Amino acid sequence: MEIKTAAERLAALGQETRLEIFRLLVQAGPPGVSAGAIGEKLAIPAPTLSFHLAHLSRVGLIRGRQESRFIYYAADFAAMDDLLAYLTENCCQGGQCLPKTAVVALPKRRSAAKVSA
Repeated sequence: MEIKTAAERLAALGQETRLEIFRLLVQAGPPGVSAGAIGEKLAIPAPTLSFHLAHLSRVGLIRGRQESRFIYYAADFAAMDDLLAYLTENCCQGGQCLPKTAVVALPKRRSAAKVSA
């Protein structure tokens, strides 16, 4: 990943509303959430929500898909993984120094997260 891409994605997540939206979509998993449900759950007016969803889409952190007259948004997990890998590349000279990240990365934990999504 190029530093410019990482900086754009981090800047997008540096805004409180966009971070809330992204976390909601990460928790929802691959099926995603309709734009209307995102707005209701986070109490964001439609024009504001549209602006933030467009920004997150533009930097490649989320993807939208149209189903009938609804648009569903989902986190782009590959992009998130790339960003995390970029941030932690060669961390502590290859040593295990990130206990919270190590716990989340356990296969058992990731499998459980897929089932509950």
